[in-house]
Amino acid sequence: MSGPVLVIELAEAPSHAAILRVREFLVRSSVGFEETRLGEYNVHIRAESLGVTDTSGEDRRRPILVSLMGSGIGDEVVFQAEHADEVDQELLIGFAPTHAVDVVAFCNSPVDHVVTALLTAAVMDLIGGIANVELREDQLPIVAGLPGIVATVTDPWLAAYGSADFLRAWVQQPGFRLLK
Repeated sequence: MSGPVLVIELAEAPSHAAILRVREFLVRSSVGFEETRLGEYNVHIRAESLGVTDTSGEDRRRPILVSLMGSGIGDEVVFQAEHADEVDQELLIGFAPTHAVDVVAFCNSPVDHVVTALLTAAVMDLIGGIANVELREDQLPIVAGLPGIVATVTDPWLAAYGSADFLRAWVQQPGFRLLK
């Protein structure tokens, strides 16, 4: 079963040093780590490494893909396809993304949603960027008042753009759940 996906939009290619910082963090935070290429990692994140102590009986090791993409790094075709239908992000977030990091959970339990959001925030702390988060209609009023929100859009789909602080604040909201 597939789980939630978050995207970190980047204004430029991350430095080699920033990519290595992300890699080192993932190695420290995982019980399983596979590097398929520089910037793409299959990991089994330890939930407690992100401060998640209640996994509701789920295994504390959550399978996740962290994948950097864009020109010169990763899959440029996937980056272009993922951004083909986006609104003019420069007007919303102050830049037109040239690169992105996808954080993809391979499971869909409530803990996977929390771990995905907190892992995305942790990666943002190391590499920068703005989280691009698809929303359900009932979530828009909840996220609109949270700290770190940069913009919200309703067309072509509901989405919020925000900082790592936004993701951390949203996880604390009752009924928190990401879209799949």
